[in-house]
Amino acid sequence: MKIESKLPSVGTTIFTVMSALAEAHGAINLGQGFPDFDCDRRLVDAVTEAMTAGHNQYPPMAGVAALREAIARKIHAIHTVSYDPATEVTVTAGATQALLTALLAVVRAGDEVIVIEPVYDSYIPGIELAGGRAVTVPMTADYRIDWDRVEAAASPATRAIMINSPHNPTGTVIDAADVERLAALAERHDLVVISDEVYEHMVFDGVAHRSLAAHPALRERSFVISSFGKTFHVTGWKVGYCVAPAALMTEFRKVHQFNVFTVNTPMQVGLASYLEDPGPYLGLADFYQARRDRFLAGLAATALRARPCEGTYFVVCDYSAISDLGDADFCRWLTETIGVAAVPVSAFRSDSRDERRIRFCFAKREETLDAALARLARLGDTG
Repeated sequence: MKIESKLPSVGTTIFTVMSALAEAHGAINLGQGFPDFDCDRRLVDAVTEAMTAGHNQYPPMAGVAALREAIARKIHAIHTVSYDPATEVTVTAGATQALLTALLAVVRAGDEVIVIEPVYDSYIPGIELAGGRAVTVPMTADYRIDWDRVEAAASPATRAIMINSPHNPTGTVIDAADVERLAALAERHDLVVISDEVYEHMVFDGVAHRSLAAHPALRERSFVISSFGKTFHVTGWKVGYCVAPAALMTEFRKVHQFNVFTVNTPMQVGLASYLEDPGPYLGLADFYQARRDRFLAGLAATALRARPCEGTYFVVCDYSAISDLGDADFCRWLTETIGVAAVPVSAFRSDSRDERRIRFCFAKREETLDAALARLARLGDTG
């Protein structure tokens, strides 16, 4: 039977490939972005209590009311901006589903969507599934958004722009000037903004996360997306959320109800209860900054050159002083020979351009990081 693929250029994700390679070679997996430690036991207990109490049937399509209300309170407490939990907050099956749903809601055949490269791997396939065309704009050499190039990329066909801050894979964050340039661009071209803020609570060195929800003009034209999986160390639960003004959320929910319809009930009830204490997410930046600093200190003893990490739980390293291999081949060599798995940054580029840079995840136990660093120390004398 002849099948015409909707995503002919898409294969197995690099994260799956590198994780399988790490397992095959007994390597320490610093490639895929997931913690190797457990979540807070109180969260597990809250979900267990929800199951025991009988919260095991379909919840409302938009999400359990208590969780939507808790999300709205959290956003208001941090950013002093209000979202109506009844009409402007939807619980999703992770951030990836939210991103795709937002694209399917607003992008039509022939529309263009601007994305910033390096770009998370689900963005461009999502645009293509919606019938749109991704217009890629590369970051500067130090991984900043080149707004002049973004402006030049906008056209009458541009429908939306996707923003990711804190940024995966580079670990950079947008500043006030970035937000203002984005607001002016979106207003001038009447763009929908899809803001991926899943690492919102992982911004370091005393810097505050700049959510697009907090900008009055951008709030009115943005889908803002986050992830409980990233925030509470439960990536396998696949629970996230999207907030947007009512008009945009109406269209989002039309797609959502025929995509996943809704999200598992006991975890929503448990998360609603757990969110009553802001301590776990307010303390997340310090928690991960300590791991970042530990990892960077260890990397300094190797021939890898780590780039600054302002947010997320990823560090990008330049390995050009070690090898002339392409980054995908270097990651394979690193996994098989040194015993540490990383991800090539070229996997986050539509043109696969190789800058001899790789990404490590430091969302690991201290003993895991120390063990990986002991192996990476061999790079100090490896040619």
